[in-house]
Amino acid sequence: MVWYSFSMKYYAVQVHCSAEIPYMEHLKKRLSGTTCSQEIIFPRRCLKIRKKGKIVDDIKPIFPGYVFIRVEDSLTYDQFCLMKSVKGFYKFLDSNQNIRPLHDHDLKILEHFLVFGEIAGPSKVFFNEQNKIVVTAGPLKGMEGSIIKIDRRKRRAKVELDFGNNKIRCDLSFEMMKKDSIHE
Repeated sequence: MVWYSFSMKYYAVQVHCSAEIPYMEHLKKRLSGTTCSQEIIFPRRCLKIRKKGKIVDDIKPIFPGYVFIRVEDSLTYDQFCLMKSVKGFYKFLDSNQNIRPLHDHDLKILEHFLVFGEIAGPSKVFFNEQNKIVVTAGPLKGMEGSIIKIDRRKRRAKVELDFGNNKIRCDLSFEMMKKDSIHE
């Protein structure tokens, strides 16, 4: 498990959707020769899907179209110019004229997922007598109020996240536990 220092500042960079990894690779190459200190973060989640009769892992972004930059102090002008010059860049949140680190609700959502490492795996859940989902561990823990749909057969929960003044929906996987095995 990766542990992140939450005293650092996180900036959200909006990039072309489905081009997050190429953007990150190009940015890392451009930043490698500089003295700038930063980490590029791209939180993803793993779902089990059936493809041609076989179950495979499907890795998708939690925040499609966003990568996050972690810096110790503040984003420098040089870092801003480099990030802006890489193909696929759209803007910083809130805007390129008002670049500021994530705070409040947006920061809490990002921090929630960072605890689970680069790729968030399935949560452990069971269903109570009222047929309500009870999350015991994993990325869904603490997000029960954001669940808008549950697919027991596929073992997925669709969550709606308020992030950057947008609503982002993503599926997170879960493993069903037997209620009596929870207390062992």
